[in-house]
Amino acid sequence: MRVSGIRGLAAVAIAAAGALLFAAPASAAPLTPVGELDVNRYVGQWYQLAANPAPYNLDCVRDTTAFYTLQGDRDVRVENSCTTITGARRGIVGNARINDTASLHVAFPSVPFQDSLDGPSNYIVSYLADDYSWALVGDPTRISGFVLSRSPVVDRAVWQEIRRVVEENGYNSCLMLTSPTTEGLQEIRPLCTV
Repeated sequence: MRVSGIRGLAAVAIAAAGALLFAAPASAAPLTPVGELDVNRYVGQWYQLAANPAPYNLDCVRDTTAFYTLQGDRDVRVENSCTTITGARRGIVGNARINDTASLHVAFPSVPFQDSLDGPSNYIVSYLADDYSWALVGDPTRISGFVLSRSPVVDRAVWQEIRRVVEENGYNSCLMLTSPTTEGLQEIRPLCTV
């Protein structure tokens, strides 16, 4: 399925966002973090390759990135940015506080209900490639979910591995949408079709 134009993008995003309410069974166990996370290796530039649609990222249509910088023992500066429907870049800066090895509380000062530096974990690293080349992160209930990669381009074998890992971690790969990058995949489509 290829999405063209703002209307097509909005229709897919709204339908997928609505379907996410039913994505994970109520009895599903909370998302499990990886056993070990080397924060020094994890910080740096990440490219979003796929994500569950959410109201805060509906206007992000290309080159969604996260840049993490370690600040002290427990805090990571979070700089998220994307190219919008209009072609402009927009971003937000926040803080991620490490609660446990691979469980963090991400806060953004200007976002209601997400402005406290301390709180329950809402960013769980549930999968991390051995070489830290890509990761699957989300919140404990799987409402949010993001596939992050060190590269904006991955080959077909990695896409298939991503889909397998997403599904093994309790996500519906047909409800998670790809995130176009200038150098990589050029269209928004359900991850299950990649």
